[in-house]
Formats: sequence, C-alpha cells, structure tokens
Amino acid sequence: MGERRHADPAEPLSRDVLRRWVPVAALVLAVVAAVADPAGWVRPVALALPVAVFAGWARLPRLPLAVLAAGVVVPVALVQLTGRLEPAMFLVSLLAVVVGRWVRPAWRAGLVCGLAVLCPVVVVLLQPAGNHLNWAIWMVGIAFPGLIGRAMYRQDQLSGQLEFARRQLARQAQAEQRRQIARDVHDLVGHGLTAVLLQVAGARHVLRRDLDAADEALRAAEEVGRRSMAELRGTVSLLRGPGDDEATGALPDFSRLADLVDAVRADGLAVDYRASGDLAGVPAAVGVALYRIAQEALRNAARHAPEADTRVAVTVTAGAVDLVVDSVGVQARPADADRPHFGILGMRERAALIGAELEAGATRPGWRVRCRVPVGAA
Repeated sequence: MGERRHADPAEPLSRDVLRRWVPVAALVLAVVAAVADPAGWVRPVALALPVAVFAGWARLPRLPLAVLAAGVVVPVALVQLTGRLEPAMFLVSLLAVVVGRWVRPAWRAGLVCGLAVLCPVVVVLLQPAGNHLNWAIWMVGIAFPGLIGRAMYRQDQLSGQLEFARRQLARQAQAEQRRQIARDVHDLVGHGLTAVLLQVAGARHVLRRDLDAADEALRAAEEVGRRSMAELRGTVSLLRGPGDDEATGALPDFSRLADLVDAVRADGLAVDYRASGDLAGVPAAVGVALYRIAQEALRNAARHAPEADTRVAVTVTAGAVDLVVDSVGVQARPADADRPHFGILGMRERAALIGAELEAGATRPGWRVRCRVPVGAA
C-alpha cells in the first residue's frame, strides 16, 4: 500500500506496532459477531476470511488495496443477506480505519472509504423482503472511523514533519557552532601566529647585525603570543559557559580598536587611524564583529602589503557604523587564487550575522575592506 515510514522509529505507538494489533481487533470483532447473533456455523466461518486478509495485510505492507477491500467487504456483505450477523459490519468499520490511517494518497483513501460507506446500502438492496438493516446508522458507523483514521494519519504526518524540522534545526545549529569556532580559531590563532612569525622573521634577519633589535623583535613576538593566548582562553571560556561574565569581558571591545591599531603598528605596519563618534556606544555584538573584521583586514594588509600605507577609518552615527580599511600601495605577496580565503569568508559570515553590508576586494590603488551596519540591525 506504499505507506510512508515514520520519521522516528523509537516512537512508542509507531505504525508497525499498530499494524500488528489490527488482525487481533478483527478476530475479536468476528468472535463478537458470531456470539452476539448466532447463525449456524457456515456464516461465522465465512468471517474468518476478513480476519485472514487483515493478518496478511499486517505481514505484507505491499498487499494490494483492492485485495484488502474486497477480502473484507464481500464476505461481510454476503453474510448479511439473511439478516443475521449484523455486528459483522464492524469489520467494515475497521477497514475504514485502516484505509484512513495507512493509505497515503487522499483520493485513494477517500474512494475506498466511500465504497465501504455504501456497503450497508448495497446489503439492504440485496436483502430479501422482511430483513431490515439499519443502513443509516451503519453508514455513520463506517464513515466516522474512516475520518478518525485519516486524522491519525495526518497527526502522524505532522509529527514526522516536526521531527524532521527539529533535526534540521539541530544540524543547522551544529553547523553554525562549527563556523563560529572556525572563525574564532582563525581570528585568534591565525592572527597571533602571523604576528609572531613576522616578529621572528625580523629577528632572524637582524640577529647577526643588531642583537638589540633582534631581542626587541622576540620580546614583541612573546607579547603577541601572550595576548593571543589570553584571547583564546577567553573565547574557550565563553564557549563553555555563555553566562560567564568574566569570559564575556575577555571578548574584544570595539572602543579599544585603537589598541589593535597600535599593536599592528608595533609589528611594523604603517597604519593611519581615524575615528569619529561614540565607539563605546556601539552594541556589543556589532562591536565584536567589527573588531574581528578590522583585525582580519589589518592581518591581510600586514601579510600581503606590508610596505603599503594602511588607513583605518571608523564613523559612528545615530543610525549606522561604518568601518573602512584601505591599503594603498603595491601588494608584496599577491593572494594565491587556489588557496581558500577563510579570512574573507569569515568576514562575510560575521557581517551577515549582524545584518551588515561588506565589501572586500581590490581597488585601483590597492585593497579595500568596508563594512557598514545599521545600528538597529543587531
């Protein structure tokens, strides 16, 4: 019959469990009909056919619907012709429940249930004069169980959809967590290692000529490493305990963007910094994202254009925050086209999270990163 499998096999009352109980219910109804309205032994034995059909359907999910319907309706209608075994009509009601509950296409379920509802009318028309079957009550007694079965099917369908949506949301949440961790690891470890490598490379170049300069470069590398480790610990603490105020305080503060610029200057990059407006009034989520975007832009400038002039401009107004990082000059190390650009990807993801517009690309004099976010977006 091509029924849809339930989305959650661990559900206590799954479809397979209910199927196994249908033949038991059919057997009980047949016995009740035989006991309540005795009619010799031939006609009660005929009711064994619907029971057997229900049992075969429970074991064979692909049993043709026509076989199931005919195997139940025909024997029940035949035993009704003498006006005896009227309770056997409950087997037709059970058929309506089964069709409504397990047949997927609504038109097929409606067609079979409609034919089952007409069974009492057909029996009345074929019965000899003097036999009276209360056909109206039985029509209701067949139609109503069919509607209940269809309602059960619909409930099962909605439960499957809700379970599917729940799993999709869980997978999306896990994917977002992985992206967040990837961004944080790239921002902290990547930036810190880049600065350390620049300082170590500078120390190696001047080691034989100027011991003081080499010592200063190594000291700066050590300071960068300590600062990166502190930020990494703060991020890990935040991931482990979102309600930890101390961990939250370890996140970068947008109002201290000037400190970031000073640290980059100390690493040897020429940076001009200008800010207007109240940086401290920028919402925390927006500030962290903009800080990380600026950090990534400055890291790329130090890596690909260390000899260029870099300009950082921040403008905070009543309705928006605008961050622009321009590198004017020749790139010493052009970006490898085959290398994945996780930094730019991370910037775009951070901008999307706060509803910002991000532009990152080459310009005629060099390279520009611009991020504009409405203050009300986050």
